[in-house]
Amino acid sequence: MADSTPSVTSALTRRGAITLAAAATTTALASPAHAGDRRHHPRRRDTVPLPDGIRPEGITSGPGTTFYVGSLADGRIVTGDLCRRGTRVLLPGATGRSLRGLFRDRRTGLVWAAGGLGADAHVWAVDGSSGAVVADVAVPGGVFLNDLVVTERAVWVTDSRVDRLTRIALTRRGLPLGSTATFVPLTGEWPAFDGSNIAANGIRQLPDGSLVLNNSRAGGLWRVNAHTGATRELVVRGGPGLVGGDGLELRGRTLYDVRGSGPAEVSVLRLSRGRHGWVATWRGALTDDTLDVPSTATWAAGSLWAVNARFGVPSPGTASYWVTRLPTR
Repeated sequence: MADSTPSVTSALTRRGAITLAAAATTTALASPAHAGDRRHHPRRRDTVPLPDGIRPEGITSGPGTTFYVGSLADGRIVTGDLCRRGTRVLLPGATGRSLRGLFRDRRTGLVWAAGGLGADAHVWAVDGSSGAVVADVAVPGGVFLNDLVVTERAVWVTDSRVDRLTRIALTRRGLPLGSTATFVPLTGEWPAFDGSNIAANGIRQLPDGSLVLNNSRAGGLWRVNAHTGATRELVVRGGPGLVGGDGLELRGRTLYDVRGSGPAEVSVLRLSRGRHGWVATWRGALTDDTLDVPSTATWAAGSLWAVNARFGVPSPGTASYWVTRLPTR
């Protein structure tokens, strides 16, 4: 994909609501969730309302401004248009099902979803138009499947409490090749799950075919050899440092790390490759007064769109939820 990402330095132009945080002056915003629930989602053109009580976590998009959001509460998937209000249910909820990461494969229109059914880990492939479940892959030994990325020949899934990647093979056309998952252990410099907090979270594919992960407990970025699982820390130059991280989004060579450097912001990093491997250079942080514990983000219509999981909000089963638009130009 050609790199058409504009510089984030012009993000200061939108009424001051979007700020570019410099390395020495970054100030993390306090999460609105700690001040109690809002009765309604913010009524702004730069927010997209979601159904009350959905407890969203994952978001993906395409074609155009179509988006999909998954539910932690009941495993439903809702879809809508980022430029219009209103959603419809694509995949109905099911008792015991919980969805986290989502990723749409533009080749097939399938929306891949990672999560669980009761105590069992699963990855589902859902037709993005009809909602039909095309594949349901059980993941033996899975504990906390979190995020996923679709590459040319595989779906790769992180498990935040097991130090391995789950791989689901695909045909050249992007269709599931069988219903069995295989695994690649994370080795080398990877900061292992410590038994208490979550480790591997966001995942994307780098231009050379390797994978990039963040680590919610240890912070930082981590490059993984997809064949061997050998992991090295990816150097991050500048900025305040990446101390956490949830979802990742990659646009050309610009990497967005949701909550990488603060609870109400998205870190922006520029990837480059030198003699000694990949380097990420800090470019700033996108933030907005409507961000409330963002979890994942997707690129569409020239902007980044972050879904607000609002972890810690009172009465999550009835709370309001929304998607926030973060312009980058």
